[in-house]
Amino acid sequence: MNRAKIHWISKKSLPKKSLILEAVPGVGNVGKILLDALAAKHPSRTIGWILHPEFPPHASLGGDGLVEPPKLDIKTILLPDGETIIAITGIMQPMTPAGQYEVAESIIGLAKESDSPRLLVLAGLASEPENRSIHVICSDEKTRRELESDDIEVSRIQPKQGMIGIAGMVLSLSPVIGASAVGVVADTIGASSDVLAADRMAKWIEQAFDVSLDLDLDTTKETAGKLMEEIGIEGAIDEYLGIEEKEVSSDFYV
Repeated sequence: MNRAKIHWISKKSLPKKSLILEAVPGVGNVGKILLDALAAKHPSRTIGWILHPEFPPHASLGGDGLVEPPKLDIKTILLPDGETIIAITGIMQPMTPAGQYEVAESIIGLAKESDSPRLLVLAGLASEPENRSIHVICSDEKTRRELESDDIEVSRIQPKQGMIGIAGMVLSLSPVIGASAVGVVADTIGASSDVLAADRMAKWIEQAFDVSLDLDLDTTKETAGKLMEEIGIEGAIDEYLGIEEKEVSSDFYV
């Protein structure tokens, strides 16, 4: 039995046929920064939470001054062109493999039930400073054919070291459950908050999937600074915009 629970706040389900983007903190926090920046710049609201008993037992103080449980937020974001997208994100994931598996199942289930045209899993790949690519990955042949028919190159060599956590489970389980998921992975120097990689990812998504995210580097930088404070990273965000001082690993984590 899946122990993950969806707690709806203002709705009882996702809007139908909306693009879904998922990200949690990881290497460079690339996807997390992007989603937080979108929610900060455009009209957004939290419509639900994903709860699980194996999230770290750390309740936090919400923006309205009320204590909230550990969770992933489900948010609607209204883009400038009138399109509504869904962001699923938070500052943590379950501490056990079983918990990560169950939360991933729930995320894929939401995509399937809402008939989402695409579930994008956003992540970072620790790379050398000169590498600035976006890697597209998927786990089923049908999705790969669809992407390549739209002139989107799908990697057949990444992730060399595999994927861990919710991101890896969402991507690998999506064809089993019956939804289409795509990994969008940005090369990152591996800093705690790689603003430049997040900006590069946002622009790539706009062009590849014809969606108007309308982000700017200033908004992304401000969001990254807030994220660093929230997860307890010391130092100014400007320190993480340099690309020469960080040693990176070739391992693939998200």
